[in-house]
Amino acid sequence: MSQGLFELRKDAITGWWVATMVDRAFDRQRFAMPAALVNDYGDCFNCRIPPGDGIRTRVLKDFAFTVAGTVEEARARERTVAQATIADARAAGSWRTVVAPPGEHRPLHAVGNEIIEGLLVRCRDEIRASRAADRTQHLQVVQNWGAQAGARTNHLCFDLYDLPQIPHRIGEELGGAARFLIREGECPFCRLVREEVRRPDRLLYADDNAVAFAPWAGRSPFEIWVVPRRHDAHFARASDADIVAAAEALRHVLGDLASSLDGPPYNLVLHSAPPKGQVDATYHWHWEIHPRLREIAGLELGTGLPVNPVSPEDAVDELRSGSDAGAPPEHPRP
Repeated sequence: MSQGLFELRKDAITGWWVATMVDRAFDRQRFAMPAALVNDYGDCFNCRIPPGDGIRTRVLKDFAFTVAGTVEEARARERTVAQATIADARAAGSWRTVVAPPGEHRPLHAVGNEIIEGLLVRCRDEIRASRAADRTQHLQVVQNWGAQAGARTNHLCFDLYDLPQIPHRIGEELGGAARFLIREGECPFCRLVREEVRRPDRLLYADDNAVAFAPWAGRSPFEIWVVPRRHDAHFARASDADIVAAAEALRHVLGDLASSLDGPPYNLVLHSAPPKGQVDATYHWHWEIHPRLREIAGLELGTGLPVNPVSPEDAVDELRSGSDAGAPPEHPRP
């Protein structure tokens, strides 16, 4: 039987299917796309608010999310929202941002490990504070780079959203990881790390503490995961050594993307267990990088089936050939 246009691949954790295009050679011109600058009209708020010279946290909205319901419930909320306290508002979902030092408008890979580590430490500490205050069901951390990726500023920053519910994607991973543990007797992410370091065709980076690879069923072109070797469900418990390892891996991977694809726009997202989740054995925090290189087409909108026009194997091959190093990862240990 001849090879089809797409290869259907199943995510071993969520059980979701992805259509991966496998019938054509990679065409760099289709995907090389520099991140577009955001028009801030010459006034970068994150350079001056809040005041200070280092890494800072800026509260953007104390009351960012409300849960919609019936018309009557909506009207009741409108009557009471003006009387909501800060604590009540944060319980319903706040939005804040961790910003790099004033004037720092370079992409994450270009600023050096010290700033990357400082940003990750501040994000970790913000999650710890949210957990201690019991003010959220889930805290989502994202970094958007480039106007095409939804960035609101050219200033290097991480957005943090206190959500009043566990997001669907995280919930699917939690459920799938629990089922995998029951069936296989181990954390699926720990197995992924072990298997990917033995497969050089999808492995982009590895050291003694962290691994970066293109997942088998990646949903977007050049999707890369950065996963710590040490098992832990909660990023809030990341050690300083974990932070250093994650910073180095992110710098390496984002640098390869910039070299190969002309500094593309991307979304960097943290996947971590919810603050109240009792999932220590099943889940494993990690970072996901999703370059924004194309528009979603009708097949995806009509079916919900993700279509990846670049196989993970081709993506890693391109990233290696276009990187400054131009070589396989650093001798990964099994």
